[in-house]
Amino acid sequence: MAARFAGLILAGGTGERYGGPKAFARLPDGRTFLAACAELLASAGAKPLLATLPAGAPSLQAPHLEGLPLPASGLAMFDSLKLGLQHLLADQAWDAVVVLPVDHPLVASDTVRALAGTEAEAALPSHQGKHGHPVMLSRRVAERIVTGELAGPTLREVLRAVGTVDVAVDDPGVTANCNTPEALAAAVARLDR
Repeated sequence: MAARFAGLILAGGTGERYGGPKAFARLPDGRTFLAACAELLASAGAKPLLATLPAGAPSLQAPHLEGLPLPASGLAMFDSLKLGLQHLLADQAWDAVVVLPVDHPLVASDTVRALAGTEAEAALPSHQGKHGHPVMLSRRVAERIVTGELAGPTLREVLRAVGTVDVAVDDPGVTANCNTPEALAAAVARLDR
């Protein structure tokens, strides 16, 4: 496992399809997506832990989680990723970062640990042959994104450029994209079986 790994939650979107920012959407147990993502990353050992937030979002009151409000609404996800990584790189103690979109709050902490434990430039979880989230990036890849050497314009292009290791996991949460209330309901029903 990486000596120490950081966690980055991409939660800066306005959530048009969800009806509001997904960071503050609620799971059936009452937790916000943001709280669930922070809990799973923290329980897996991510430190430091940062979340990009919508522009003008209220300050966070969450233990072990720093919030970084985005400078403007409508930023591309890759720009949000770049800002979050730039902020995290001020901490010299981590070797890898696990990047989790906030609309994937049903991932298991064992998946995060498995990703953080790979000796690769980048890693993606795979469940029953389907890729999902979160994504692990080495510190070197994070630095190359921030400097613009890996310019995207999406994380998918970066992953293609650096080569990605597949990590097979027994975690259907990695493919449970809860980007609408209907998708959340379907994912929860599928996972409860």
